[in-house]
Amino acid sequence: MMPLRGLVMGKVKIELENCYGIRKLQYDFNFLQKRVYAIYAPNGAMKTSLAQTFKDMADGVDSRDRIFPSRVNVRKITDENGHALPKESVLVLPPYDEFFGHTEKTSTLLVNNKLRKEFEKLNADLEHSKEVFLDAMKTQSHSRKKGLDKEIASAIMYIDTEEAFYQALDRVKNEVAEQKDAPFSQIEYDAIFDEKVLAALGAKDVATAINAYITKYNELLAASTYFKGGIFEYYNASQIAKALADNGFFAAKHTITLNASKKLEISTPKQLEDVVAKELDNITNDKDFKKTFAELKKLLERNVTVRDFHKYLCDHELLLPHLANIDFFKVQIWKSYFKANEGLYNDLLDKYRKVKERRKEIQDTALKEHTLWEAAIDLFNDRFFVPFTLEATNKAAVVLDNDAILDLGYTFKDENDSAPVVKDTLMKSLSQGEKKALYILNIIFEVEVRRHEKTETIFIVDDIADSFDYRNKYAIVQYLKDISEDPLFKQIIMTHNFDFFRTLESRGVANYGCCLMAARNDDGTIALEKAAGIRNVFLNDLKDNFFVDEIKKVACIPFIRNILELTKNIQDPQYIKLTSLLHWKSDSATITEDDLDTIYRSVFAAVGPTSSNGTRLMVDMIDDQAKACLTAPAGVNFENKIVLSIAIRLASEKFMVGKINDNNFVNAITAHQTSVLVDRFKQAFPAETASIELLESVALMTPENIHLNSFMYEPIVDMSDEHLRKLYKNVLNLQ
Repeated sequence: MMPLRGLVMGKVKIELENCYGIRKLQYDFNFLQKRVYAIYAPNGAMKTSLAQTFKDMADGVDSRDRIFPSRVNVRKITDENGHALPKESVLVLPPYDEFFGHTEKTSTLLVNNKLRKEFEKLNADLEHSKEVFLDAMKTQSHSRKKGLDKEIASAIMYIDTEEAFYQALDRVKNEVAEQKDAPFSQIEYDAIFDEKVLAALGAKDVATAINAYITKYNELLAASTYFKGGIFEYYNASQIAKALADNGFFAAKHTITLNASKKLEISTPKQLEDVVAKELDNITNDKDFKKTFAELKKLLERNVTVRDFHKYLCDHELLLPHLANIDFFKVQIWKSYFKANEGLYNDLLDKYRKVKERRKEIQDTALKEHTLWEAAIDLFNDRFFVPFTLEATNKAAVVLDNDAILDLGYTFKDENDSAPVVKDTLMKSLSQGEKKALYILNIIFEVEVRRHEKTETIFIVDDIADSFDYRNKYAIVQYLKDISEDPLFKQIIMTHNFDFFRTLESRGVANYGCCLMAARNDDGTIALEKAAGIRNVFLNDLKDNFFVDEIKKVACIPFIRNILELTKNIQDPQYIKLTSLLHWKSDSATITEDDLDTIYRSVFAAVGPTSSNGTRLMVDMIDDQAKACLTAPAGVNFENKIVLSIAIRLASEKFMVGKINDNNFVNAITAHQTSVLVDRFKQAFPAETASIELLESVALMTPENIHLNSFMYEPIVDMSDEHLRKLYKNVLNLQ
């Protein structure tokens, strides 16, 4: 491949300190020749921390150490010229459980992830303001009704949808702003707007009585010296009296003059209150007026279902004139509630307008991107194995500009039958793996948007294939290979799954020389080293070093034994001899290095150097090499894990055989020797609970690292050897 020129990221250099548990990491990724690096990182090494650090860069936020936030942080991620990477050129593709967790409100909003996240943030702010506002409305109105948003929408817009709620607030915004006060803010909403009350008020005789009351009330207002109907009534007068007193009007020696047939100068709050009270008494104590109210009370008293309303009305008689037009009165009450909470009301409306405007912009973007979504949908249907197909159900409407965004449709397939289903029903019918496949659709779209916009991008891929079934895992691998063929794109693919790591190399996604393994040193620093043993650790590494590296010689024992089992049988003398190096047998302490070398030459028809100390016992070599493993640097350490497991098993079985002290029993064991010995030990020594617990750990952990072959050795890689080191030390203490 020719070097890529003229692009921003020929190289990516990282220098990190104290980033989410990474104490220190330095590495230069050279993308001039190859565009993909694959990193195998055991759990807890650095994978998620590195992904989070890159995500911080893409989000434009600082990185830190969560556990030790006071530690000085360093984050330098630059190109070959030392320039920080543009944040828009970095995209982190995290594992399924963390990816695109959009809410139900935006689940059909098919736009790129950046816009979706922005919209969700706006929507979350709006929802929070709405909750705060509705809590205030509940407190203000003393209402126990559920869904006050629908109550407001229905009162003002006559429909109760979510959009109608915001439309209702918006419709009365000018009226609320122009109101000088909130005359009905103290009214208890449920006392009037209860279904039984409204039904009673609608009865013919009650309506007639209310009209008679209102007629008489208006007559008295017209005859009042100071009150004027619809302009200056009791409420207005009492509010003025309170406001003047509260603001020190009279204390400043000011006076007011009431303009009527007889002018009256007022110089104290008490004088004004007395005038207002007297004027009100002239109305409420009118004989005919009291009679109309008494008749209405009788009608209400007979209705047991509205007794609370009757009681409330007796204390708030002057509300009656407003009941002639109950729908209009309801709106006036809500406007008073809004006015009493005007700050929250305006904040909610402001956020609503912003979300509405931004949603329109996002929809316009979605309209431009609909062909990319179609391409993503087609690719998903073609590549991934799920029992459904996807389609854009409103494609024609989008093309005709009737709809702004694509809606997904789902067709479930079952052998020769198919049926359209809604998403909720589909999700209940799918396995977890099949559900997870849908998230790949979002990844495909994110990539295709960047391809379309010609955005040079480095993708930080964090185990996106984890927990997928094999067919879809390979489909993901193939898509990553597709990405690697675009000169605009670079990838750093991280995984804790060695099988997936090996697949990335074997399928040509990452070149062997660009496959790295992460190792955490004792001081917390991370080293990225060239990978070894990806294709076949036994044939390409251990076997070739049998005569030159003792730890690899010991690690070859289970592999050679597997070959003998396949090419001969378990009765073969050489197979039996190697078994005595994996289990404590009567001859285990007699097998020499020459014996193992002879078996190797026989199996591989090979000529190798003669060992300088051929009479050395293999159990001593195993013990020496296991002790060396205890101080080896942290890393993948294939051979270390095998050697430690062999040494652990031999030491523990030797201990149990000695304690049990029954040669006939031990010699009769033909299979699963460690487990059989543990069971017998538990029967013979039930009080030795600490030893039993340790021996059970041996039986549990060591088989996965010993009974292996060149095709199945992932458990060795994906488990840290730290557990084996600790177990070996504890087993030695049994002696």
